[in-house]
Parts: sequence; structure tokens; C-alpha cells
Amino acid sequence: MLGVSRGTLRTALQRLEQSGEIVRRQGSGTFVGRVATPTAFVEGLERLEPYSMLARRRGVKLGVRDVAIEDRPIGPDVAVKFELDPDTVVSHVSRLVLAGGEPAAHMTDVVHPSIALPSASALRRAFERGEMILDVLIGQGVPIAFATTRVLPRLITPRENIGRLFGVTRTTAVLELEETIHVTSGEVVHHSSDLFGPGGMDLHVVRALDVERPAQVNPAGGENGPARRSGGRAR
Repeated sequence: MLGVSRGTLRTALQRLEQSGEIVRRQGSGTFVGRVATPTAFVEGLERLEPYSMLARRRGVKLGVRDVAIEDRPIGPDVAVKFELDPDTVVSHVSRLVLAGGEPAAHMTDVVHPSIALPSASALRRAFERGEMILDVLIGQGVPIAFATTRVLPRLITPRENIGRLFGVTRTTAVLELEETIHVTSGEVVHHSSDLFGPGGMDLHVVRALDVERPAQVNPAGGENGPARRSGGRAR
């Protein structure tokens, strides 16, 4: 029917099976596999923007679940970034972000105590609208300048609370983004730890060579082709 050899067809089916688009069961046949769903977020690390904007561009509706806002000591790791005493009590904001109704990320945010956050009820309403803490800070006029981000691999299990939130049934690899956000003076005003579940984040980085100008394709020639030697013929 297709006008191709059996070898070509076999190779094509193997590739479809590897991508999960078909499932082959010996003695039963070949079946359509589960269609892969697009990730909730696609991010390039070169540009700082709220996840709400990334989701909006992809047409993904964000929701929220299990919001927790509590005051507790900042701890030594984040205290160093904020240049505060580890016993300083600050608000920790955590929640499970839903994309299209499914768990996509668990986010925990800490904001420098010099910046007054909205009330807990106002924050919950902002999260329900699909907004992030970064949206809130920008809306308050905080002069956000840049962020430093660490990308860390992590394993979660069904026995952990985070594993139960994501609904995993076995040990699963996830992606953690630890980010510190700076204002124009260079001071750190926001620290976040975001854990993206399976299918939650498609991360990419665009890199370029550090050169002052593009190299010439044909250094010896001009616009009209190779340079000629004076007094002779071009060969």
C-alpha cells in the first residue's frame, strides 16, 4: 500500500515505538500510544520573565493548590544571599502550580523583609489568577534587574510529600530551578526554589561565540569573488 520495503517500514515502526507514539505487543498487534502533551513552560535562561507570561504564550491556563504562607526563620543558606541573620523570621510562600488542571511545579518563595508583600488573601487571589511572586514584585514597582539561576537534577519518590503532590508512583527524575533575583543596586530581594514535575518544564539555553564581529566567509575576496593577483590570470 505504501510502496516501501519491509525494512523501511520496520525502521519507521521502531522509531514510532521509541517515541511512544505506538505500542507493539507480541501476539496482540500494534496500537496507538499515548499522545505526548506539551510541557507547561518553555524557558530560555537568557531572559527573565514570570512563568505566567510563558504559560500565556503557550495558551496554558494556570491554577494553584495547597497554598501555604508561613513565617519562620530564613535559615543559613538563604540568609547568606540576603545578608541577614539566619534566625531572621520571614514569610515563606509555597504552593503547587497547576497547568491545565495538572500538577506542573511546586514553588517556594522567600522575599526580603524590606519589601512588604500583599496580605495572604491578596496573594492567594493573585495565585488563583495564575500570577507569580515576580508578577507581584513588578506590580509593586520593585526595580527588578536580573536573576542568577541554578539548574539541579533531583529524584522524588511516592513516599515523600512532594512525590504525593505530583502523584508519582515510582522514583521519578524532576528538575529544580533555584533562583535569586536582584534589583538594580545588585541586592538580592527574592529567592525561589521551583520543582518542575514530569512534563512541567522544557528548558533551553541559547549560546553564542564571544566574537567582536562575524568572521569573513571569504577573507581573500571581495563582493565579486576571489581576489586576482596583479599581473596574472585568475586560476
